[in-house]
Amino acid sequence: MYEIAHRVLALRTDPPRDVVVTVGVPYEEPTGEWSCPYRIDGLDGWEHERKVSGLDSLEAVELAMITVRAAVAGSHEAREGLLAWDEEPARQRARTVYVSVDRAQNLAYIAMKHEIVPGEARRQVVAEDIVLDYGDAGQLLGLELTDAARLLPPEMRI
Repeated sequence: MYEIAHRVLALRTDPPRDVVVTVGVPYEEPTGEWSCPYRIDGLDGWEHERKVSGLDSLEAVELAMITVRAAVAGSHEAREGLLAWDEEPARQRARTVYVSVDRAQNLAYIAMKHEIVPGEARRQVVAEDIVLDYGDAGQLLGLELTDAARLLPPEMRI
């Protein structure tokens, strides 16, 4: 595959390893549709080349990017918070967060990973209408907004 883009993510396991995401050059199929190959090396089940098809080359590339993002973000490794893009400073790196809202109770929880198991939050800090949950190593696991109607940004309301 001739590549047009790739990114190396760090998989924070023991031992650490790389996850390499590659998007290839789109090409026209005999049917007239366009396909765009992609590959994700380092995540279980994704180690071979795949492709998506669209009406034209741009749609094929867009679909490949959407598919790759969904596959990486939906992976077990990402849900456990084990994937990182180490080349970008943390303050500039976009993160996937998981938002749950209870309108009846006016509560919202913003989790920094897909699932937080009972007992994983070792320390809580209360600040006004926000409760911060921290893990063993001091990492922020999530935050509870006790006045969600006022504090939750509109783009995060489900």
